[in-house]
This record gives sequence, C-alpha cells and structure tokens, in this order.
Amino acid sequence: MFALTDLKNQPYKKNQPYNIESNGRPNMKKSVILLILLVLALFTAGCDEKTPTNSTNSEANMENSVVAITQLEQVNTSLQKTPVFVKIGSRWCPECRSLKPVLDKLAVEYQGKATIAAIDADKNLELAEYFEVEFIPDSFVIVGIENGTYVYMQENGNVSTDRSKARFIGRNETDEEMFKKVLDFALIQQEKTEANETKH
Repeated sequence: MFALTDLKNQPYKKNQPYNIESNGRPNMKKSVILLILLVLALFTAGCDEKTPTNSTNSEANMENSVVAITQLEQVNTSLQKTPVFVKIGSRWCPECRSLKPVLDKLAVEYQGKATIAAIDADKNLELAEYFEVEFIPDSFVIVGIENGTYVYMQENGNVSTDRSKARFIGRNETDEEMFKKVLDFALIQQEKTEANETKH
C-alpha cells in the first residue's frame, strides 16, 4: 500500500503503501524514463496483430469486467441491484496493478451478484477525497445507503457507516480470499435487507 505523499527519497518496499501526493518537484530521471517508455509504446502500438473479435464474446467480457467508477452516481445505481466492491488505486502503483487479476476473477465469479469496481485516484481525485483515501490500494465493499451515508461491510460480517472500520489498505497474499469472504457477507446482508423490505 502506498501513502499519498512524496516517495522521492524513500526506497521501494514490497507490501508498503504509496503516498500519491507530490511535493511539486519534478524528478528528471523518472521523467526521462517515462518519456522513453512512452516513445517505445507509441512505436510498438502499431506492431501487434489485430484479430477479429466475436461480438458475442465481447459482450460477455463486458458483463464480466471491472467497472471503472468516475462518479458516485455509478456506485448509487449499482447499489440498487447489488453490493459494490470498490478498489481505489492508481496506474503507477505496482500493488494496485497487482490486484487487477484478482478483481477480474471476482468480476467473473460474482457476475450478477455483486458489482466489482475500481477508481483511479489520479483521474478521480474528488472521489479519492470523498472516500478520504490516504493510502493506496484502498478497497472496501458498500452494501447500501442509510440516511444519505454509505453502509460498508466489515471483515467480521458486521456493517458500519464508518469506512475506516471496513477498508483494506495495501496488498496482501490473502486478498482474494478476504475479498470473497466480505463479498459473501455482503450478499447475506443483501438477502436480509430484501427479506425485511418484503415484510414491510
């Protein structure tokens, strides 16, 4: 996990959060490396062979994909149908990128039962601020809205409107199992909520 502060003089540590705030000073070495990578990417972009895709297969992949959240309204709309798993991260964060296969797998496994979503903190700073993100990756499951406040599923199966009690910061080898456990609790909570609504 990475804090949102300057990393210039800090060595990379596996399983440590990145701080995504900057002190405003450019790092020339990183800029040159990024420029070289950009040029290489542009030159190689036209070199890959394109294969025709089956439209049915593309539609299935779209249904199983991780949703890119850019507005809270997307979360609210998804919550009307399913619990929403959210991972907040950034493209430059290696631990955030390492979660992508886990999220892709969850999107397939929980298709139609839960929405698996990601927020890019760099592109959607207002959402990162809304959720008071300090370190990335930052993941959580929203199960509903109560009095205008999101309700989050905790690791122990309890719900809370306090996101700090229900979030997962950083990257861990057991993330996939933990995310599944919390999503399963969220689905049980959804069933209880729907049963209570039918009684009333």
